[in-house]
Amino acid sequence: MARKNQKAPWEEEEEIIWVSKTEMKNDMDALQKLGEELVGLKPAALEKFPLDDDLREAIADAQRFKNEAKRRQLQYIGKLMRQVDPEPIQAELDKLRNKHSQATAELHKLEQMRDRIITDIDPAIEDVMEAHPEADRQRLRQLARQAQKEKGGNKPPKASREIFQILKALKGL
Repeated sequence: MARKNQKAPWEEEEEIIWVSKTEMKNDMDALQKLGEELVGLKPAALEKFPLDDDLREAIADAQRFKNEAKRRQLQYIGKLMRQVDPEPIQAELDKLRNKHSQATAELHKLEQMRDRIITDIDPAIEDVMEAHPEADRQRLRQLARQAQKEKGGNKPPKASREIFQILKALKGL
């Protein structure tokens, strides 16, 4: 005689995924931290984020509040964040951070090129001229020589700064 509780062998069992209370709390904390990062942004940057109206209003309120009211508002933002998909918000935040990193890296490249122009004038200026034919070769050479003199005489690096500004304008930054 067969038991009533037994399932037929052809029926698949559903897999139950247990989530611990600690894991749920960690997820809520992560959402609240994401909300805190959004509160720290300027309103112009927040416009780019895919936020619903309630969340956008709660963030604006949190930016105005101080001390205990702000803490409670951040908890409320965390609660609202549980109802929205955090992936697009996190992606936009990562994009915003990366844009800053890319701009910093580009400025570092320009500084290296400026230093190279000052140390070995002609080959470095040739590289700049190949990349940007509209550049003023004579002006760059003149500024490079002036920067070398300033460096040797322990004077303020006025010509060096001007070379940097020229390179920045050529790159369109």
